[in-house]
Amino acid sequence: MRALALVDGEHYPPVVRDAIAELPYEVVGAVLVGGTEKLRGGEEYGVPLYAGVAEALERLRPDIVLDLSDEPVLGPVERFRLASDVLTAGIPYAGADFRLDPPSFQPFAGRSLAVIGTSKRVGKTAVTGYVARLAAAHASVVVVAMGRGGPAEPETITIPPTVEALVELSRSGRHAASDHLETAALVGVETIGCRRCGGGLAGAVFTSNVEEGARIAAGLDRELTIFDGSGAALPPIATDTRVAVVGGHQDPRVVGGYLNAYRLQLADLVLVTMAETGSGWEHVRDAVIESTRPAVRVVPTVLRPRPQRDISGRSIAYFSTAPPRAHAILASHLAEEHGADVVHVSGNLADRSALRTELPGVEADVYLVELKAAAIDVVAEHALSTGGDVVLAANDVVEVSTERVLDETLLEMAGITL
Repeated sequence: MRALALVDGEHYPPVVRDAIAELPYEVVGAVLVGGTEKLRGGEEYGVPLYAGVAEALERLRPDIVLDLSDEPVLGPVERFRLASDVLTAGIPYAGADFRLDPPSFQPFAGRSLAVIGTSKRVGKTAVTGYVARLAAAHASVVVVAMGRGGPAEPETITIPPTVEALVELSRSGRHAASDHLETAALVGVETIGCRRCGGGLAGAVFTSNVEEGARIAAGLDRELTIFDGSGAALPPIATDTRVAVVGGHQDPRVVGGYLNAYRLQLADLVLVTMAETGSGWEHVRDAVIESTRPAVRVVPTVLRPRPQRDISGRSIAYFSTAPPRAHAILASHLAEEHGADVVHVSGNLADRSALRTELPGVEADVYLVELKAAAIDVVAEHALSTGGDVVLAANDVVEVSTERVLDETLLEMAGITL
């Protein structure tokens, strides 16, 4: 294997030169990444020395990058930064006791777009639904979703499931809030549900049936196939374009650091969700811009619930995964935009124990639920047992900047010309 070595000036050059000679690789070049303590000038490492990693990768096309440096020249932060750049080039990055491999992406014949995230609960599936709804107004669309609760065999949904159908599915032992069911129910487009297990630092998974789902999607011959990631795991498909979703509530050091920088560098567009006024989302935006080279377009957005049926004039208990700080905002939106009398807001859909504790104290005409986590097996079951009405809620993606570029940009990425 052809290798590029990363070396530093904190090591005595003859030590590094001997180490390079002993490596079981064909070392074709080296980059001095910093440090001057043991350098006298004119050092020789037995291989050509390049000014920077980007230049060396471009000129040498190595099979692997070997990091022979150490603290303090390259600490964990700097190493992850370099690793993201190297993985973006499709090359493994290895050191004395680690190896990071870029995820593999299988080719896909049709027009395709992927929605990926930097974490769970950042609104990624809401963005997938928004893109699908926008594109479906102009083209035939199918969504391939991958989830931790997906089916053993890829499952094609052609008819949007009702609450009653989801309850029956839950009672049969299935996860009735899986992402493909959510998108099918709330958007009304055709979906293919897949599963995955495990998630690596760079977004690869231990196992999934997404490739089989992609083959099914290709056979449908739709004008656009949208691949929905799962948490921070990436769909293993080489799509034409990618939208990355980051949460405005996330730690900027996490959003732009570790191997999230790699995810961001894969993206053609980054959406910052939950960019509420006063939340400090601007720090997240800045971290994204700093982590992408060249800088990618970043669009700040907020998520707002959109009931699937008219709820005006009715008392509403709204169940979501939103953090407490957003509850008042969501309640105001439901009251002002949908005429609801909001009597209860919960963010406990991902906490079954908390839901079971709070539900007996809830009195409302309508249980309005995001289709997430325990929406069906706990909230819907409770509502039906007490005579309540269950209404599903989608999440609209609302651009907060005055530019209003989101829809045009997404349609362009989807290959749709108006």
